[in-house]
This record gives sequence, C-alpha cells and structure tokens, in this order.
Amino acid sequence: MNEPTLVAIIFVFMTLTCGAAVVLRGPIGKALAQWIGSWSSPEHTAMEAKWAEVAAASKGMPLGEVENLRADMEELQRQLADVQERLDFTERVLARRDDRAERLAPPGGR
Repeated sequence: MNEPTLVAIIFVFMTLTCGAAVVLRGPIGKALAQWIGSWSSPEHTAMEAKWAEVAAASKGMPLGEVENLRADMEELQRQLADVQERLDFTERVLARRDDRAERLAPPGGR
C-alpha cells in the first residue's frame, strides 16, 4: 500500500470513530443505553414470551404449549442444579475420605 492510501484509510477510520463517539454521547446514545438496559426488565421478558406464543401459533402449535414447554425447561434446570449440588457434595466427601486415608496410612506404604 502506498503512503497516501494509508493516510486516507487512517483519516477515515479516525473520522468515523470520532463521529460515532459524538453521536453515542448524545441523546441517541442515551436512548440506546436505555433500550439495552430494558432487556432484563420483566416487561421485556413478558413481551418475549408473547412473541414466542405468536410465533408458535403461526406454526400451528397450540398457544398454551409454549408456556408448558417453558415450565418444563425451568423444572429441568432446577433438577440439573440440584444434581450438580449433589455431585459437588459427593466430590468433597470423597476428597476428604482420600485425605484421611493418606494420613492414616502407615509410613512406607502397605
């Protein structure tokens, strides 16, 4: 690449970066931040659930089935968390038992 082309590319990049910074610090940036912040709100979650039901209905799935599937998924997630807790507990018990066996073993092995 020759030098004038490189200078032009750098100038365009810096101009676009500065322009984006100016625009995002203004009211557009504040509105964008507020919109992104609302993604975790209960209203947004309810709206997503409604969209899922409408999409399912357009594909021929009964309206209540989406809610049933969502409830089943939440139940499976709860059960998985319970199993993970039990596995962690079992690993800790086994590790403690191995530590005790090493401490109680006679010197020099068996």
